[in-house]
Amino acid sequence: MAKRRWLPALRSLIPERREPEPETKTLSWTGGYASTTYAGTSNMWSTEGRADGWDLDRVVTEGYERVIWVYKAIETISKHAGRLPIEIGMGLSEDGEFEQVIEDDPLLRLLNGRANPVETGAQFRKRLSAQILLSKRGAFVEVTRSNRGTITRLDLLPPDRVIPVPDPRGEYIAHFEFTTLFGEVRELDPERVRWVRDPHPTDPFSGMTPLEAAGVSIELDYLSRLYNVAFIRNDARPGGIVAVDTTSLSEQEMNRLESRFLPGSEFAGHVSVVGAGPGGMNYVDLAAKPREMAYEHAAQNAKIEILGAFGVPESVLGNASGRTFDNAEQEEFNFWSHTELDHLAMISNAFAGDISNPEADIRFNTSSVEVLELPRRRRRAEAREEWEAGLISIDEYRRRAGLPAYDNAHSRALWISPQKAPVPARPEDAAALGIQGAGDPNALGGQLPPGSAPNAALPPADHAGGDAAAAVAQARAEGGQPALSAGTGAAAAAVAAAREDDGLGGQPGPAAAAVESARQTEQRMPGEAAAAVAEARGLQAKALLSGPSGFEVADEDFDQAMQTVSAALAPLFDRQKGVVTARLRSPKARKGTRFWRDDGPTDTRGGDGPLDIERIVGTDRWLDEVSGTLAHVLAGIAHGVSQRTAAALGAPEPPASAAARVTTAVLDAVYAAEETARHFLDTLSGLLGQAQDVTDDIEDLLALARTAFADIGPRTAVGIAESTAVATVNGAADATAAAIGPDIVRTWVTRGDDRVRDAHADVDGITLPVTEPFDVDGYPMRYPGDQLAPLYLTAHCRCRLRYRTEGDTP
Repeated sequence: MAKRRWLPALRSLIPERREPEPETKTLSWTGGYASTTYAGTSNMWSTEGRADGWDLDRVVTEGYERVIWVYKAIETISKHAGRLPIEIGMGLSEDGEFEQVIEDDPLLRLLNGRANPVETGAQFRKRLSAQILLSKRGAFVEVTRSNRGTITRLDLLPPDRVIPVPDPRGEYIAHFEFTTLFGEVRELDPERVRWVRDPHPTDPFSGMTPLEAAGVSIELDYLSRLYNVAFIRNDARPGGIVAVDTTSLSEQEMNRLESRFLPGSEFAGHVSVVGAGPGGMNYVDLAAKPREMAYEHAAQNAKIEILGAFGVPESVLGNASGRTFDNAEQEEFNFWSHTELDHLAMISNAFAGDISNPEADIRFNTSSVEVLELPRRRRRAEAREEWEAGLISIDEYRRRAGLPAYDNAHSRALWISPQKAPVPARPEDAAALGIQGAGDPNALGGQLPPGSAPNAALPPADHAGGDAAAAVAQARAEGGQPALSAGTGAAAAAVAAAREDDGLGGQPGPAAAAVESARQTEQRMPGEAAAAVAEARGLQAKALLSGPSGFEVADEDFDQAMQTVSAALAPLFDRQKGVVTARLRSPKARKGTRFWRDDGPTDTRGGDGPLDIERIVGTDRWLDEVSGTLAHVLAGIAHGVSQRTAAALGAPEPPASAAARVTTAVLDAVYAAEETARHFLDTLSGLLGQAQDVTDDIEDLLALARTAFADIGPRTAVGIAESTAVATVNGAADATAAAIGPDIVRTWVTRGDDRVRDAHADVDGITLPVTEPFDVDGYPMRYPGDQLAPLYLTAHCRCRLRYRTEGDTP
């Protein structure tokens, strides 16, 4: 009876017999967030507008937020963009670092500080990186500047609400249309928008995203997981079925048996009982079949394809199981070199035009990424092996390792294994290496004299050792007041040279024995020799005062000071040149002036007004930079001169009262340099002001600015360096001498050539106490280069002062 009740229902499920239709196969994909929904119109570039149909909301919902591999890949790439700081600099060294790092650029304050009121620079960079990876159209950054043209904030616009509008005249982009949250459409000038994207090979208005290439795998992974979850929730398949005879069971009993197949995961794995017919009893195993296990393979393949599209190995995500340390390290290096570095360069290069110095470069600072040191470590390891084999020198290894070379005989030589025998690189190195035949040029390069060993020691230098030993013996014998003359200094140098030469031979020569004996005698008891040495050391500082020439600042002091100041001024002038040219090109500076070039008949941003030359040159701000830089540099120069002057005048340290006088001399030099720089900037402003009255082409002003920095700039820098060096060195020495004691006098000394001005020649040789100024052409001057005197008495001055004690005054 039960079977008859079910028969009509079963027949209704059997379809009617029809003639077979031709077999057709179709392949469909529901990836609606791809650009396949584009209607097919083309823009003025005749491109398909591939990014127009990209559904970013669905991408985020079904890709980024639900597929774990998409989320993790984007997070892995974008977190480095948010973690690593941005740096700006100029020039690259051999190890790839900036030779000059710029730390005060306004762009750095946004990218590394706070990009806008609600977002830090790190958050901004991370979101920008994620949008580039998610959006087929790319990411859009709105740049806001102050009235002076300084960049003040960066805002990341929603990519799905920004449309680049092509220019019908062929200028690429006319403007960007941005739809706000309130439905208002804003037209953004292309100069205000930074369009960051991985460019499409055929469509300039579209970008590329890994999500498009991995779209099928992403949807397969997403739908497979949905299917698996739905199966677990709704199927509740039992682990097995027991079939029993139900001919004698009532309807209520059948319903009770059928209720065993209740939905829900809590019933999975139970054994259920069903009817099997008269006298029958069977068991059916419902374990998983191979077809149902295909989900695992599909999920694994989808993961591989998704991560491959993004270029992120699984070991970088945190799962390095099944890999050796070397393999995991190589995978991480491949990720950085092939994926991350290019992605970071795309972001940093988008803001290259916003740097205040157009000659500088911008990039992410990856010095903290340890895996990027892998090629350098390999090069250093290879160089160490070559050095151990004697193929390269220590200096060559250090250069490959990015270290400075020692550049001496031992570091230039090749040390041949296994005996580590040195092979000199230069003929003069042979003597220092103790190789016989040093005087014979044929003894090098494998051409040693016959019968000579390559490592034989040099014979002792008897002549030097004898002269030096005699000088030391004579000094000991006198034991009184040895005069430290030039001859004694030469003898002392000979002592050191003889001891070094004797040591190379392996046996102590006469000079080494004499010096060692003197040291032991001095340590044992304060005999006559020890007293003479002690007295000589005490008189060494005063020897410069008692000698015939006295103490005076040397030419090397002026030369080193000039080189130091010139090195500090060079980047300042270069940066100012870049700032001036960039401001001349700036649309904000040209807006409302006759130098503006209209974009079309509707462009009303032009005008007849003049350029704001003062804002373009920026005199006050640049003078502050010059003063701050030179104050720091000149203070270091003055401190060194003060230390050397005090030592030469017999004082262990400069007196405390000398600090204020030295500081005054430095400030006077800084003020004079500031006035010289102001004169140059005023000249530049005047030239630009006159030029804009006769031309309306901005290129003429740019050429004029470049010419001024090329012709007048170097002469100004040299004048500043020369005047500040002379004033600082002479001022620090005179201030220190005046603080040490009133018994010191100084004499004005000129160079004695035809360049000496008459006013300085008149005071040449005049000696006065340190506290009394010189009368130079009616003006009191404390020292040569005194900035309190008129410019015609200090410009290009090369004079100096010679100091003596008052009793030794000629």
